[in-house]
Amino acid sequence: MKARSPGLVLALAIVGISFAGPLVKLSAADPIAIAVWRLGFSLIIVAGFLIATGEWRQWRNVSVRDGLLAIVAGVALAFHFAAWNASIHMTTIAASVVLVNLQPAVILVISAIFLREHPSYRQFIGIAIALLGALIIAAPDFLRSHDSTDLSTLGNILAISAAVTAAIYYSIGRSMRASYGVWAYVGLAYTACFVTLLILGVATRAPLYPQPPRELWIFAALAIGPMLFGHTGMNWALKFLPAYVVSLVILGEPIGATVLGMILPGIRQIPPLLTVVGGVVILIGVLITMRSTRESSTSV
Repeated sequence: MKARSPGLVLALAIVGISFAGPLVKLSAADPIAIAVWRLGFSLIIVAGFLIATGEWRQWRNVSVRDGLLAIVAGVALAFHFAAWNASIHMTTIAASVVLVNLQPAVILVISAIFLREHPSYRQFIGIAIALLGALIIAAPDFLRSHDSTDLSTLGNILAISAAVTAAIYYSIGRSMRASYGVWAYVGLAYTACFVTLLILGVATRAPLYPQPPRELWIFAALAIGPMLFGHTGMNWALKFLPAYVVSLVILGEPIGATVLGMILPGIRQIPPLLTVVGGVVILIGVLITMRSTRESSTSV
């Protein structure tokens, strides 16, 4: 596992998580139902890896503090999914994905206060450039006029709230991964997330079951791509890279999600020029930050 490059794993994570927006957009299910089934399928996969790797044995040594942290991480992830799944149906894929990925700004504060990890000057510049690119992509949704039936503003607000809860989730993951294997940690966090989503589903009377075969295929794809390769891949990288670096890299998600949203049947959202410009700016910021991170790690 250590022989694998965090950069390579994060590249695969970007590909996996880029499918989240288009897949959620294709689903006709309730946002809570989408999240419940996504986590349910994910837990089946995680259980297989827990047994195969034997990491379930690490649970014997979980302290009360770490157990509570894992639960908080799972609850934060649940509210992240609930808010973002609703957002994707209210605003454009580009705007929702970009706004939810403003989480590096929140993680910077959390990392500095609680994890004692401060970005270098060049990392800060790279993060600022990447966030500027994200704002460029989202600008058309904020600037255009809205009528009383337009839900894009609410969708944008939900996406921002999802960014905050994702920041909490990744910051806790950075702390937990120092002591636990990736499957041991996500097994706890994903279970807490699944239980929280079930409670939310029952409380809101979301139609969780039954689901048609088409929806089940979408849920399974969400578990394999965005969850297994995406979220779990990023949780693996948190052992080797600061949380703000891991979260910054997924700012590449809007580019992949926008391309997929453009070519997938049933969506066909053609990105405006600002989306292309913003994507280039994001990539520049990500490259600056990653290069600075590699230089600082090799100089230690």
